[in-house]
Amino acid sequence: MEFLGTSQTASYCGTKKACGLSTLPPAVETPVIQESYQPYYLPGYRYLNSWRPSLFCKVSNVQTCPDESTMNRSALRPPTILPTLRSALFCRYSPHDWDQSNQLQLRGAEASRLWAGRLMGDMRLMQDKDQLTRQMQEGTCRNLGQRLSDIGFWKSELSYELERLLTENHSMETVKKRLECAADEVNCPLQVALECLYHREKRIGIDLVHDNVEKNLIREVDLLKCCQEQMRKLAQRIDIQIRDNRDTQHALERDLEDKSSAQFIDEKCFNLRNTSDCISFFHGMEKVDGTISVPETWAKFSNDNIRHSQNMRANSIRLREEAENLLETLSDQMWKQFTNTNLAFNARISEVTDVKNKLQTQLAKTLQEIFQAENTIMLLERSIVAKECPLKVAQTRLECRTRRPNVELCRDIPQFKLVNEVFTIDDTLQTLKLRLRETQDTLQLLVMTKSRLEHELAIKANTLCIDKEKCMGMRKTFPSTPRLVGYTCA
Repeated sequence: MEFLGTSQTASYCGTKKACGLSTLPPAVETPVIQESYQPYYLPGYRYLNSWRPSLFCKVSNVQTCPDESTMNRSALRPPTILPTLRSALFCRYSPHDWDQSNQLQLRGAEASRLWAGRLMGDMRLMQDKDQLTRQMQEGTCRNLGQRLSDIGFWKSELSYELERLLTENHSMETVKKRLECAADEVNCPLQVALECLYHREKRIGIDLVHDNVEKNLIREVDLLKCCQEQMRKLAQRIDIQIRDNRDTQHALERDLEDKSSAQFIDEKCFNLRNTSDCISFFHGMEKVDGTISVPETWAKFSNDNIRHSQNMRANSIRLREEAENLLETLSDQMWKQFTNTNLAFNARISEVTDVKNKLQTQLAKTLQEIFQAENTIMLLERSIVAKECPLKVAQTRLECRTRRPNVELCRDIPQFKLVNEVFTIDDTLQTLKLRLRETQDTLQLLVMTKSRLEHELAIKANTLCIDKEKCMGMRKTFPSTPRLVGYTCA
């Protein structure tokens, strides 16, 4: 069967004639290339152009042979092709394509044989590559071993520093507990000093004085509060330092844990061999760079952690020394102030006791004077009563003698003596009565003095009861030095 027409892969139809030009004129514009035929798609063959040959039939719209264009137009025009046969023409190749394909296959086979022969003959290259591979693998093993040594060194350094930091944290916890116990121990003597001040407010009268005891008690209260505040502030600073130490501890533990994980992984990599079962291909891993440090920064990270831990330990040591010095200093100050207050109490008690004894002596003398004054008053009263009868007798005699008649009313010696006796007895009575009033006034003064002395003695007794029994009774004991420095808690 003969097909009419031509395929789209053909470059021309019919016998090709030369146009007499070896090259195109330079003035001619670049020809516009277009396909000679538009494909006609049959039902079910819509995409046949997807497998048509690569050599397309292209026709230039520029006429290079103007003389022969008219005479060959009828010869170049392909005959009409039926639509049903047009799809079969897409698979046609030219002889030139066929020759090029064969030559290409031959040249490819020859090149493949030459290449294979060169590779099969180059055994030295294989040996060199094997040796290079072994050397690289051995070098990698050495590098992994060195890396494991570095990790082990830093692990030991981190472990040693972590152990020392843990010991320091334990010491800091102990010092903090001691400070808290010492601050709690101050509460008891502080309460005692405040109770003494409250009891001394119950003193009466003139004994409610701002004496040396009260000054020492106020000084003791202020000192105890100041000591307690200093201890608590230092305990807070130590607590902050403990938190910093724990942060440093967590950093060391995290670094140590990372080092252990890296050591486990590197040991696993170091123990891998060509005959290991767990090896496999991981293509593209050499192109993935997930590292975040270099050996210098890696070592610097652990070194910085260790240096930071050393700085934290140095700060902790300074705080512990400060706490020891503070506890000793405050303990000495509290003991000294406690002793001074007790000495002031003893001196004040001695003064009050001496004044009380003197008052008691004066009271005894006053009572004796009162007794003597009462006796004198009794004697004076008796004497006055005894003088009344002689006065009555003398006055009665004078009254009787006034009834003498006439010239018998003579101012004789008896009359003169009676008048003189009456004046003398009356003067004596006046003197005795004056003396009686004076004695009574003295007795009243002595009674008032007695009342004042008794009141003062009651005041002094109350003061002695407060200072000696109540205050000194509470101040018989004071926290010992081990308690004040926090070694033991109540």
